[in-house]
Amino acid sequence: MVAGTERGRIDLPMVRRLEAVGFRSWPAASVHYDGSWLVRLTAGHGSKRLNSVNPLDPSDHGNLAARLSRAGTRFAEYGRPLTVRQTPLCSPVLAAHLDAAGWSLLEESIVMAVDLPVAVHPATVEHLPVKDLARFVDARLAICGEDARGKAGLSEVINAIRAETGLFLFEEPDGEPSAVALAVQDNDLCGLHQIAVAPAFRRQGLGRNILAAALRWAALKGARKAWLAVGAENAPALALYESFGFSEVYRYVYRRPGGA
Repeated sequence: MVAGTERGRIDLPMVRRLEAVGFRSWPAASVHYDGSWLVRLTAGHGSKRLNSVNPLDPSDHGNLAARLSRAGTRFAEYGRPLTVRQTPLCSPVLAAHLDAAGWSLLEESIVMAVDLPVAVHPATVEHLPVKDLARFVDARLAICGEDARGKAGLSEVINAIRAETGLFLFEEPDGEPSAVALAVQDNDLCGLHQIAVAPAFRRQGLGRNILAAALRWAALKGARKAWLAVGAENAPALALYESFGFSEVYRYVYRRPGGA
């Protein structure tokens, strides 16, 4: 299902709040508004989340062709493919325009959330977050098999986060990283990012343990709700998050012209 096609069943105020906190918790280097469209671009990191047009008002659908063309020019200047992130806040008229123009649908993601009653969490955190950003970034890249040349870009993104962050890292006795998670505390909300377990250490409960550590930290910091985004096809991750009580709030998809 394309995100936002059943708008009546979606809590739009919560969508708006999670979108706003999401932009703060994963900040782009360049931010530009075209009407209510938030254009995010980041030269140092190629993720679609950091390089996308984000429509934020379902009623904003004027001059679509011209505005998409302007956005395309900006993306070309950054060497990025023009990408629209279609959430329930996207105008149905814009979605239909993209459909008619043959824009492709890329992967679908699910934004999930869970309440965090402090009473159910222990008074101490079993795994404290690390302070060494370089160590965390190196671990994340190694666990995901990503090019070490991405270290500067990922470090820049995390350094740009203004809210308090918790860098969670599990390592083996020999120092090999096995799991990572990034928690971003923003008032009463905590966003969870970069959750990953190394292939050699999966199915050993590490994902559950590092998620539990991040949630305990968030609750002790005063968060009342935690949220995250996960690929709709990632069945193991969905099962893990649902076991913690996370439930779907909304979905979004990325769109690109033609078969891009």
